[in-house]
Amino acid sequence: MPVIAAEDLISWATQLLEAARIQAPKARLIADGLVAANLRGVDSHGVQLLPIYVDQIERGDMDPDADGHVVSESGGCLVYDGENGIGQHVAGVCCGHAVRLAKAHGISMVVARESNHFGAAAYWAQQISQAGAVGIVMCNASPLVAPWQSKQPRLGTNPICMSVPGPWLLDMATTTVAMNRIFKASENGDATIPAGWATDRDGVPTTSTAAAVKGMPMPLGGYKGTGLAMLVEILCGVLSGGAMGTEIGGIRIHGKSVRASQTFLAVDIERFMPVAQFTRRVEQLVNTVKSAEPAEGYDEVMVAGDPEWRTESDRRRQGIPLGDGTWKTLVETAKKLGVAMPANGESLAKSQAPPGSTPSPLGYGKE
Repeated sequence: MPVIAAEDLISWATQLLEAARIQAPKARLIADGLVAANLRGVDSHGVQLLPIYVDQIERGDMDPDADGHVVSESGGCLVYDGENGIGQHVAGVCCGHAVRLAKAHGISMVVARESNHFGAAAYWAQQISQAGAVGIVMCNASPLVAPWQSKQPRLGTNPICMSVPGPWLLDMATTTVAMNRIFKASENGDATIPAGWATDRDGVPTTSTAAAVKGMPMPLGGYKGTGLAMLVEILCGVLSGGAMGTEIGGIRIHGKSVRASQTFLAVDIERFMPVAQFTRRVEQLVNTVKSAEPAEGYDEVMVAGDPEWRTESDRRRQGIPLGDGTWKTLVETAKKLGVAMPANGESLAKSQAPPGSTPSPLGYGKE
């Protein structure tokens, strides 16, 4: 299993994307976001997606040259049309607008339509929180999930993410797990997945990876997960005027644009209190929760963000491990694009970033 330093992986991923005729700034942004997910241990939204993006472009299902445009702006509200462009580019622009409008109005809501897969929602919510705001990001997704009590897919995994200045970061699908985690298990030869992750095509719960790939992820908490998925769909697809429900495509659906919609909310903390005070209060709340006595079988109480920050700390020191299936697909993509392999597939990262740190989106969202 190759282990590659984060900066080496970002550099190589950028080269692959540029070879697929993606402009350099966009290529770097995609690579940065994917590797950020790998660093946090969210490998389902890491570089395993890169070959899929390349295939989308080669098929003509995504336009790498599209920049998108503002449809309307009124007060703290903005609608953006991504023109079937790269999802990370659209998200970067929209985050910039969300922060700008929040600084001007106290709170903002930017909705994007006709976008593409934008990687992990956490990357974008963190861009907003690093600007001294509460950042909330949502996205509708491919209709792979059956509503509660159904066996026919109608909704996406529709993630919800919230990031704040301080040691707390929630990034969750409205299913038990994101579908990409099931695809990742399949790609890397795992015969089984944990119970509660998915059903087969008939809506029967399964632990078979093969059956799950042909089936559907399970709503989080049953009917509550379906309710949350529809909440996201309304704030993204319905409100943006974009595709919704079964109108949405997917990164693994050939011959059809994804047409994803995304929502970016920002709340300017300074309108309520100094950011430093807010951060201290978040820390106080987190410490209160974590001070609870662990239940039998557990060593500690953790909050949202803890597992990922610990993984990031380890992987910045030790490098990012890539599953054999993921590595094989990346190697095949590199050969197809004529890009050389990394000089040292076992190189180790020496730098270490503090919890909650994420590279900036390279100036995106300022136009």
